[in-house]
Amino acid sequence: MNRSRYLRAALALLVTTGMAMPVPAIAQTVATPSASAFRFDPNTVPDPARVLELLNRSAAAQMTQLKDAPLYIPQRSFRGLSANWIAATFLIGLGRLARVSDETGARVYLRSVAEHYNFGLLGAWSPRNMLDADNIAIGEVYQELYAHSAEPGEIAPLRARLDYSLPHLQVEPAPEKLVWWWCDALFMAPPVLARMAALTHDHSYLQAMDVQWWRTYDRLWSKEHGLFFRDERFRTARTKTGKPVFWGRGNGWVVAGLARLLDTMPDNYPTRQRYVGVFQTMMASIARLQREDGLWTTNLLDPTDPPGPESSGSAFYTYAMAWGINHGLLDRKAYLPRVTRAWAGLSALIQPDGLLGYAQRAGDQPAPSRPEDHALYGTGALLLAGTEVMNLRKPVTAVPLAEPKADPLGPVRVAIALRPRPENGTPEQIAGWQRSMAERQAMLDLGYDPAAQAAPAAASSPRADGVTMPKISLPLDPPPRAEQRPRASVKFAPYRFDDILWENDRTAHRIYGPALEREEPPSTSGIDAWGKNVVWPFMERQLRTGKQHDYHGEGIDFYNVNTFRGAGGLGIWADNKLWVSRNWAKYRILKDGPEVADFEVDYAAWPVAVDRKVWETRRFTLPLGTNFTRMVSTIGSDRHEPLLVAIGISKRATSQEPGIFLADRAKGRFSFWTPEDSDKGAMGIGLMVDPAMIAEVRQDADNYLVMLRVTPGKPFVYYMGAAWSKGLDFHDRAAWEAYVLNEKADFMPPR
Repeated sequence: MNRSRYLRAALALLVTTGMAMPVPAIAQTVATPSASAFRFDPNTVPDPARVLELLNRSAAAQMTQLKDAPLYIPQRSFRGLSANWIAATFLIGLGRLARVSDETGARVYLRSVAEHYNFGLLGAWSPRNMLDADNIAIGEVYQELYAHSAEPGEIAPLRARLDYSLPHLQVEPAPEKLVWWWCDALFMAPPVLARMAALTHDHSYLQAMDVQWWRTYDRLWSKEHGLFFRDERFRTARTKTGKPVFWGRGNGWVVAGLARLLDTMPDNYPTRQRYVGVFQTMMASIARLQREDGLWTTNLLDPTDPPGPESSGSAFYTYAMAWGINHGLLDRKAYLPRVTRAWAGLSALIQPDGLLGYAQRAGDQPAPSRPEDHALYGTGALLLAGTEVMNLRKPVTAVPLAEPKADPLGPVRVAIALRPRPENGTPEQIAGWQRSMAERQAMLDLGYDPAAQAAPAAASSPRADGVTMPKISLPLDPPPRAEQRPRASVKFAPYRFDDILWENDRTAHRIYGPALEREEPPSTSGIDAWGKNVVWPFMERQLRTGKQHDYHGEGIDFYNVNTFRGAGGLGIWADNKLWVSRNWAKYRILKDGPEVADFEVDYAAWPVAVDRKVWETRRFTLPLGTNFTRMVSTIGSDRHEPLLVAIGISKRATSQEPGIFLADRAKGRFSFWTPEDSDKGAMGIGLMVDPAMIAEVRQDADNYLVMLRVTPGKPFVYYMGAAWSKGLDFHDRAAWEAYVLNEKADFMPPR
C-alpha cells in the first residue's frame, strides 16, 4: 500500500488550518481507488488488508474535507473541526485506526488537534454545560494521546472537569433530574470516566460513572424491547403506524459506549456483569431488526417511518457486534453472518468522495437521510467498526484491554522547537539559528523542571497553638464561606466502594461496604479513624482528591484498619479466637446533621466456631462537641446462649512500633496512643463501656480486646472515639487519656 496518497491529504489539511506538524517525505501521488473497489462479499469474513485500505481512504477523505471547513471564531456550524461531540466521535475512531496503522498520519493529526484546543473541553460557560456529557467526549482523544506520552498535563484539564462532575453524578438522594438524561450520553462520558480510573488508578471515577449509568438505565431502558428510549419524552411517542419510537443512532450510541466502557472496566468490578448483560440483551434485540441488506433503519421498530438505511447507527451496531465476537461476549456462530452482511452493507454506502453516505444529520430522533449526508460521527463510527472487523479472523481476546505502550522519549519539548542547522544558510540565517538554539538550551539549563526533580511538598508553618501541620501535597478547595461552620455529617460514598463516612467538628470515621468487600476480599467490619483540623465536613472532598492518605490542609487518613478491629470494631470471642463479620450489608441514614450524624447498619450473618451463627444491627450516633460516637448494638443468634463480644483497638494501625494502651476496667475506660510520626503526628483511640458488662480485658496478635457479656437479641451500648495530635483539641497522650477517663457516657439502651 502506498502511504503517500493518504499523507498528502492529511498534510494539506494541517497546512491549511495552520497546525504545525513534522512533514514526512512525500512520494509521487497515487490515484485514489474508486468507491466500487471496496465492495465486500456479505457471506465472507472480510480480508483485513482490504478493510484497512478502506479505513485509510475514508479517514484521509474526511481530513481532506475538513480543510475546506475553516475554523471560525465564533464557530458557525457543526460541520468543521471542533472539540464538540461530533468531531470527538471522528477523532475517537481515528485514534483506534492509529493503533493499527498510521498510513494517514493520524497520530500527528490527533496531537495537532489536541494542541490546537490546548487539551481543553467545551462547556465552561455554565455549571450545567460543564456536566454535559457531549462536552466530555473529546476526553478520550486526550486520554489516547496521554497513554502514548505519559505527560500529565495532557489530561489535567479533563481530570479537573471530571473531578467537578463526581459529586453531581452520585448525589444522594438521587435527584429528580438526571445528569445523563439522554441515551447518547452513555457513549460520550462513561467510557472517559472508566478510562480515567484505569489511567490514574483512582476508582472514584468508575464509582461515580456506575451510579449515574444505572440511574439513566432505570429511566430509559425498555425491558419489553431490550432497547433504550432516546429520552423520557419518547416513552409515549409513536410512529405514524402507531409503533414505539426507538432511535437507531441513539441505541447505536449506547452499544458502542458499552463496548468502549468494557474495554477498560476491571474484570472483577462489582457491576461489570450487569453491563455485559445489558450489552448482550441489546445486541440480541438489534440483531432481530437487521435488514436484508445488512443495515438498520433510523426508526428501529418501524422501517417505513422513514424508510431506507441509516449508516451511522448501522456502523455503531457493526462495531459493537464485531467487538462482542472478538472479545467472547457474543456467540460467533450466531453473530458473525450478521457482521459480514453489515460490513458489506456499510461499504456499499461509501460515496465516490470516500465518505460514508446516509448518515442522519445531528438530531434527537429518527429522520430521513440521503446519499450525500456525511457526518464526522459517521466516519468515526465506520473507523470503529472497521478496526473490529479487521480482527474477526483472530482468536478471542479478553477484556479489559491493556493501554497502548508509551512512546520512547524524544527531545524535550519547550517553547522553542529543536531545529537542524540550516543547510547552505546565509551567515545571517546561521546566526539566527544559533541564537534560537542557545535560547532553547537556556530554557533547559536554567528553568525548573518538575519532571526532572520531584517538587517538594509544601511545608506548613506552626499554628498559633504551636502545632506544625504535615506537609501539604495538594490543598483542598474549601467549602463556601457559609458552610465553614461546625456541622455533623454522615454520607454514603458509592464512588469509594460504598464507604459510610461520618464526622463532626472534632473527629471523623468510616466503615466499609459491600462494594469494597467484592473489590478487595477479605474485607471486614473494622472502624477507620481520620484526623481533622477543621470544624466543617471534609471527608468527601478528601476522598475525591484520589490521594486520601495525604494531607490536603483539612485532615488526614493515615490510620490503617486492614482486617483488624481498628477504632472500636467488634467480633465474637469463641474457641480462643475472634470471629468477625464482613462489611456492612445494609444501611439507613437517620439524620445527616447539622447537630448530629445518626445512622444504622446491618451486618449479615457470620459463623462463630462451627456450630453457631450471629448477625448484628448497630446504630451510630455522633453529635457535635464530642470525640465519641455512641453505638447501640443488637446481636442476634441462632442459639440463645450468652455471647462474649470483643470490642477491639488495633495494635499497629499507624506503625509497626508499639503504642501505649491504658485500661481502667473499674471505670470501663480504655485508651490507646499510637507512635508519633514526625510529619503526620499520632492518633488517639478511646473506648467507653459499661463496667458491669466486662468479662475480661485481653489481647490477640492484632488487637487489644475488651470482652463484654451480651445476651442475644438484647441491645447494649458502648462508645468509640478518636483524636489526632495535630487536630484542634488533643495534642499529646496525657490530654487524650484525661479526656477518655472523664467523658460522660449513657449506657442505657433506647426503649
